[in-house]
Amino acid sequence: MNRRLLLLGLSFATIAGLAYAENWPQWRGPTRDGVSGETKLPTHWTMEKNLAWHVPLPGKGSATPAVWGNRIFVTSEDGDDIVLVCLGTADGKQIWKTRVGPGKQYFKDDEGNQASPSPCTDGKHVYAFFGTGDFVCCDMKGDIVWRFNAQERYGKFKINHGIHVSPLLHEDRLYLSLLHSNAWWVIALDKATGNEIWKIRRESDATFECKEAYVSPVLWGKGKDAYLVILGCDYCTAHRLTDGSEIWRLGDLNINPKKKYDRAFRIIATPAVSDDVIVVPSARNGPVVGVDPAAKGKFKTGSPFERWRQNGGGPGPESKTPDVPAPLIHDGLVYICRQYDRETGALVCLDAKSGKEVYYQEIHAARYRASPVYGDGKLYLVARDGRVTVVKAGPKFEKLAENKMRDQIAASPAIADGRIYLRGFRELYAISEGAK
Repeated sequence: MNRRLLLLGLSFATIAGLAYAENWPQWRGPTRDGVSGETKLPTHWTMEKNLAWHVPLPGKGSATPAVWGNRIFVTSEDGDDIVLVCLGTADGKQIWKTRVGPGKQYFKDDEGNQASPSPCTDGKHVYAFFGTGDFVCCDMKGDIVWRFNAQERYGKFKINHGIHVSPLLHEDRLYLSLLHSNAWWVIALDKATGNEIWKIRRESDATFECKEAYVSPVLWGKGKDAYLVILGCDYCTAHRLTDGSEIWRLGDLNINPKKKYDRAFRIIATPAVSDDVIVVPSARNGPVVGVDPAAKGKFKTGSPFERWRQNGGGPGPESKTPDVPAPLIHDGLVYICRQYDRETGALVCLDAKSGKEVYYQEIHAARYRASPVYGDGKLYLVARDGRVTVVKAGPKFEKLAENKMRDQIAASPAIADGRIYLRGFRELYAISEGAK
C-alpha cells in the first residue's frame, strides 16, 4: 500500500468542520515507526521564536503525547496521584483531567515514574496504561469507560526499575507485553471493553536481571500478514495477531565478548520495522540485528533469516546498539541514537539493506532517553537535558540546528498538524514555524 495513502487512512480527521493534517495517535506515530509525513516543520526555535505556546503540567512524566484533531492527551503525575490529561491544541489549555489512582513512585532517581507509558487514541476514546498496572479507557469527555489493574489480572510486577511499556493500538485491539521476573505475558485486549482476547506465556531461559524487559510491542506488516514483534529476556519473537502463537524467535542477543553471559542484560530499546527489514537492538553495547520479516522458526547468528548483524565490542564506536531510544528506519537508512557512556550521545547511521556503517557522529554530551523522530527531511534528537539536535536526513551527517529547552525531557516528540510537541518534566511545548 502506498505510504501516503496509509497515512491518510490512519491519520486525517475532520473536527468541527476543520480539516486537520496528520495526527500522532500513539508513541511512535501514525505509522508506528517514528516517521511523520508532515512538511514545513521548524528547524530553529527558542522560547521567543517559533514557540506557539507552553503550559505547565500537573507533574512529572515521560510519556509521549497522543494528538488527535484539536486535542492532546498526556499522562502525568499529579501530587500523589496519576492522571490522564486532555489539552487543546489551540493554546494548550486543559480541557479535562481524570484521576486514575495513587501512583507516586520514582525509579533510578530521576529516570522515570509511574506516568512513563504513552497513551494512544483512535479519536473516539483514549487509552492509558500506567506503571501501577492501571489501564483505563476514557471517552472524549474524560469519563472512564472501562478500567482494570494488570497486576490484579496478570500477577504482581517484579521488576527493578518499574513497568514503562506503552500499549499498541491496532484496529479493534490493544496489545501489551509484560516481561518481568514474576511473569512473561503477551496480551491482546478488546479496545471496546478491555476484556482479554488472548494471552500467551512468552517462554525464555533468561536468568538474573535478563528476565526483565522495558520494551513496547511493535507491529510489522499490514492486513492478514501483520504480526507483533516482542523484544526482551534475551530473545526477539514474532507473534500472530489471531492467537499470539510464535512465528519466529531470534537468539544470540546476549553475547558479550568479555563474558559468556551478561547477567545485567536488561533490554530497554524497542525494535524498528520497515517493509524490508526489522531492526532489533539489544543492550549494554550488544549486537544490532537486521531480521528478514519472512523469518520462520528459531534462528541465531549465521541464519539466512539474519540480513545482517552488527556485533557489540565495547563502549565506543565499535558498538551500534542504543541504550533506551528505539532505532528509526527511513529511506533505506537506519538511525540509532545512542550513548556509549553515561553522558556521551552519538548518532549512528547504517545501511538498512546491509547493516554497514554509513556514519557515526557524536552529537551532544548528555543522556538520551527519547526516541528519534523523522519529519520534513529532518531527524529530531532530544537529549535528557532538553537540547534538541536537528539533523538532515540522508547518508551524510549534517547538523542543522541545536535548540535548548528550559526543561528535562525523557519523552519522545510527537508531530501533528505542522507542530512538534515536546513533553518536558515541567511543561508541554508546541513548536511550529512562525509559531502558528
